[in-house]
Amino acid sequence: MSEQGYNLLDIHFSRFLADRSRLAGDDKDRFQQLVRTLTTSHEAGHSCLPVSKADTRLLEALHLVSAGGQTPLVLNNNRLYLHRYFRYETRLAEQISAMAAVSLPMKVKDTLLDSLFEAFEPGTDWQKEAAKVALKKALTIICGGPGTGKTTTVVKILALLLLAADQTLDVALAAPTGKAAMRLSESIGNSLERMELPEKIKAAIPTQAKTLHRLLGFRRNSPQFRHNRQSPMGWDVVVVDEASMVDLAMMSKLVDALKPGARLLLLGDKDQLASVESGAVLGDLIKSLPDNTVELQKTYRFDDNIKQLAECINTGDSEGAWQLLLDRNANNVTVLPSDLIGYIGKQYAEFMEEVYQNHEPDVRAIFAAFNSFQVLCGVHYGNRGVEGINRRVESSLARRGFDCRSDSWYPGRPVLITRNDYSLDLFNGDIGICLPNRNEGSVKVWFERSDGGLRSYSPYRLPRCETVFAMTIHKSQGSEFDEVVVVLPDEDNRILSRELIYTAITRAKKSVKLVTERQVFEQALSRNIMRFSGLADQLKEQSLKINESKRAG
Repeated sequence: MSEQGYNLLDIHFSRFLADRSRLAGDDKDRFQQLVRTLTTSHEAGHSCLPVSKADTRLLEALHLVSAGGQTPLVLNNNRLYLHRYFRYETRLAEQISAMAAVSLPMKVKDTLLDSLFEAFEPGTDWQKEAAKVALKKALTIICGGPGTGKTTTVVKILALLLLAADQTLDVALAAPTGKAAMRLSESIGNSLERMELPEKIKAAIPTQAKTLHRLLGFRRNSPQFRHNRQSPMGWDVVVVDEASMVDLAMMSKLVDALKPGARLLLLGDKDQLASVESGAVLGDLIKSLPDNTVELQKTYRFDDNIKQLAECINTGDSEGAWQLLLDRNANNVTVLPSDLIGYIGKQYAEFMEEVYQNHEPDVRAIFAAFNSFQVLCGVHYGNRGVEGINRRVESSLARRGFDCRSDSWYPGRPVLITRNDYSLDLFNGDIGICLPNRNEGSVKVWFERSDGGLRSYSPYRLPRCETVFAMTIHKSQGSEFDEVVVVLPDEDNRILSRELIYTAITRAKKSVKLVTERQVFEQALSRNIMRFSGLADQLKEQSLKINESKRAG
């Protein structure tokens, strides 16, 4: 049996279970292959592995497999799970279904609702519909693409809840990453500034979001959090932005940690990439809980060309998307014809000038300059991958006179944290910039915090990190930039998909430049990501149980 394509953990774990399976010959080989495929599938984001009828019969006879008991493997509805992921899925389905069925009605006057959601155009006001659901239910899911007003809607919902409540409500804002938390904080603050609300209500709506790790109370060197079912959080209302990025384990732990009677508002874009880890939780919840879900459909404050390009990509209209990219009238969405590194190098040279122009660098101005432009790659390796682009950009900047040696901590070097370090309060996805500390003749790496603050570290204290003039599209989730350059490999790659390209395009606020061959672009748009999950079926089963219980009662 071939071991090619599997890591050592997959190989040894599958051998360990196969040796204890009491199987022999072909059956043992087949079982070992199933376990390897299952563990490998988690790396692709699947929470389970669909199995054939023949494999089901083989697995059902084993003492290592149960329908949900204390065994390393679980077989449920012709899906094979590692016990941990089955437990996450079952627990989440039980709790979220129960929460979705909870009614927590708060009454507000129609005049108040109308004043916050003024109808400027005929038709359904989906923001207002979302508010109606949130005023009635413990769980509300608000989905929509960029610029559809998800954050504005949630601010109005929070104002209504606070106005209708008999007592003060404790509200928490959260997002999966530090970057997404910063964006949520900015959006909430901007929305509050534009709204005419009583000062008491404005003061009660928080403007600082936390990462989910910080909200739940991370513990050093432990996958468990301080808040859980036995020690729930104290928040009355929890708002989670960029919910498409939340994986199965994290969503299960979040719902587990809510106190009884709490409200949960999930915001996200169902067409974006699902979480890097296992599951496609937001998509499964939207599909399974229509009474708790409202999709915002009108786009506000989002460039029309980028919107149109995103819609073409989302529907798989590669011809329409390509023609738009070639349209000279749509000059902010285009294919970059040549000299990729020359163009990128010029943009980052302007950023490096910002780093060097003052004796004491203006950290916020430097972050603003860096965040105005970003290169997003479909793959990590190769000439058009993150690694190759970063190396070539450093060489380009060196030719322009900047000291950008790839093996050094040079001023202006941007880095992406790739491993959590709870002791330093740094997490996978955080971006820092190395800046001179001229008074001490050294450098420090600065990070923007989700609370709006800044913090610096010696570069030699940082956890594992990598240069980030270019980042993968996956790593860009939760971020926004004025301009993005999307670089796809020169040959088709199975990682390329409609969701990947859509996510990349919608990171841009003002301008998108694409580096790709047409055939590669078309192949990417013809491919959808499929995640194997049993969550939707488990939600359906739980909903049926709840409805039967209500009828019996």
